[in-house]
Amino acid sequence: MVNEEQLDQFRISGETVRVVRDGMEQNDVLGIVVAWDDSTVVIRRPNRRVVKVSRKYTYVPASEERPSPIEDAT
Repeated sequence: MVNEEQLDQFRISGETVRVVRDGMEQNDVLGIVVAWDDSTVVIRRPNRRVVKVSRKYTYVPASEERPSPIEDAT
């Protein structure tokens, strides 16, 4: 689970993040962190729509290589 400090750093920097939800890259969510609570994060996508995703997913800067979800499970 992503922690408060990481989310705050993403929000302040305005950096685009990648939310890896499963093994398929097409299911990733790309956008900017807007807000969060105990269980969800609000991401603003490039088309300006917002989505709520679980904090249990993997959050990485979009500029970095996409991590494998299998590695995270170990």
